[in-house]
Amino acid sequence: MAGERLEDQLKNMLVERLMLRMQPAEIGDTDDLIEKWGLESVQLMEIVIGLEEVFGIQLGDDEFSVKKFRTIANIAAVVREKDPNAGVHA
Repeated sequence: MAGERLEDQLKNMLVERLMLRMQPAEIGDTDDLIEKWGLESVQLMEIVIGLEEVFGIQLGDDEFSVKKFRTIANIAAVVREKDPNAGVHA
């Protein structure tokens, strides 16, 4: 994933972890993952687990809201808030 934008890393993680039958590039940064792609709340929790494993960030129960996880852009903002250097490669 070196050299990829954080948003692209997130799309790759999403497709891989959720075993989606699509290419990461098909997901727009601002696509509503629930309305456009049919993700359910249990899948959103899998995204949170993926963020913890892939990016090493911890999210408390009070930090989770569906709104924060509806788009790749929103998820990237959460990751950057926790780790401003996430997705940044030399």
